[in-house]
Amino acid sequence: MKKRGRPWGLPLLYTGISGAITPTAGGSGATVTLSGTATGTTTADSTGSYSFAGLANGTYAITPGRTGYTFSPSTQGVTVSGANVTGINFTATVQQAHSVGLSWDASTSSVTGYNVYRSTVSGTEYAKINSSLVAALAYTDSTVQNGTTYYYVTTSVDASGIESVYSNQASAVIP
Repeated sequence: MKKRGRPWGLPLLYTGISGAITPTAGGSGATVTLSGTATGTTTADSTGSYSFAGLANGTYAITPGRTGYTFSPSTQGVTVSGANVTGINFTATVQQAHSVGLSWDASTSSVTGYNVYRSTVSGTEYAKINSSLVAALAYTDSTVQNGTTYYYVTTSVDASGIESVYSNQASAVIP
């Protein structure tokens, strides 16, 4: 009898990679991405556990992700060689929510309010971030993202809607 397919005695091996993301609050529902010899995505279960099954031998990278969390390590490399690889674990840490508090001196002209502009490029590309005129001499920007530097300017607006030139620039570095 003639055998077809792979040579006799050489098994076709499919294995898996598994691990957990702790604490459970950060791991439960996290997306885990597999890249390398094969690709895929799975969602960690309610205990933070995840697995990829049916993988051929090869080199892979495992990367967890979830909005509002950072992971340590951020990615892990794994080599599958004929056996399941377990214990590929990660630690989730809640990202700190940040905001930037801005304040300025009153305009020497008669004004009805102020506009606040922000950019991630120093000296240019400012976009207005307030939806209506700011009556106070302060504004809190609570839409900042971790790991970004922002540049702010303000303008004053008079009763006719005429806007002043930009103020001096202030910057804020978000950790």
